Amino acid sequence: MILPIYIYGHPVLRKVAQDIDPENYPNLQELIDNMFETMYGADGVGLAGPQVGLEDRIFVVDLSPLADEEHPEFKDFKKAFINAHIIERGGELVSAEEGCLSIPGIHEKVSREGEIRIQYIDENLQPRDETYSGYMARVIQHEYDHIEGILFIDKISPLRKRMVKGKLANMEKGKVACEYRIRTVR
Repeated sequence: MILPIYIYGHPVLRKVAQDIDPENYPNLQELIDNMFETMYGADGVGLAGPQVGLEDRIFVVDLSPLADEEHPEFKDFKKAFINAHIIERGGELVSAEEGCLSIPGIHEKVSREGEIRIQYIDENLQPRDETYSGYMARVIQHEYDHIEGILFIDKISPLRKRMVKGKLANMEKGKVACEYRIRTVR
């Protein structure tokens, strides 16, 4: 089932998500499957609980469609992150353009640390403590920000924020066009 993606301005996107009890969470695997389906339907590589209206600390990432000769490590990179907590950030700050399914049509440069260490529970309910770098770290940090109530536009320069202010105001009013199912503030 494809879930609606909550658009900029919706209060759930600004809340810090809460840890869940994955062993007693009703239909957890179905939720994870639905999140992947929703993400694929919107042509994304990551999707977090708040983006589908949940205040739960969960996000999914699938980089496998981006695997190629230059990035073979993406081939099997499809994961669910439950109760994720970034323990360490480091490495060089890298600036790159990002977009977001909850903020359609806006792409801006964001600086992020090049390496992270994250602890989480995977979809098989196994605890994980892993380190990621490069693009994997960037995507994980983007989705992690969602469960912390942070949007990528919070990390752009004040000048760029002023430049996209009108587009963001229109999104809050429900004036947004995208090719996937959304839920506006109204």
